[in-house]
Amino acid sequence: MAIALFIINFMANAQVDKSSNLYVTLKAQDSIIFERTFNKCELEKLVPIIAENFEFYHDIAGVQDRKGFIKAVKNNICTNPGNNKRELVKNSLEVFELKNNNKLYGAIQKGKHTFLQKFDGKMKTVGIADFTHLWVLENKQWKLKRVLSYNHKPFSK
Repeated sequence: MAIALFIINFMANAQVDKSSNLYVTLKAQDSIIFERTFNKCELEKLVPIIAENFEFYHDIAGVQDRKGFIKAVKNNICTNPGNNKRELVKNSLEVFELKNNNKLYGAIQKGKHTFLQKFDGKMKTVGIADFTHLWVLENKQWKLKRVLSYNHKPFSK
């Protein structure tokens, strides 16, 4: 009986379906962070989705709060727009619900991404890393609260 309950509980907490509203919503949020902000330097898109008590943990660059993170994107990534690009690794994105008494309050989103830089006018993939994002619902809005960015390494096919 205990094994059956464990299996049922495990299955109930599995990754959400890729066609679910939650998955689609958080994939769109990922696009705001990376496609709109990292790739196109539209910083005004980033600010509204970052929680006030945001924390970013990076295995190379250390820890940043909300203000430091936004400043780093502006001063490091966006000083030369179009020179850096992030791409989500196909089929790597996963989303897991977080509930309290069966009420959705947040989600964990994880995946892999590659990083490209422009050399001699051409984009070249230079690195790959894993990420884990903690999203929380604040006043019915998804806010990015915690980020783990880790396992950064040079890209090789």
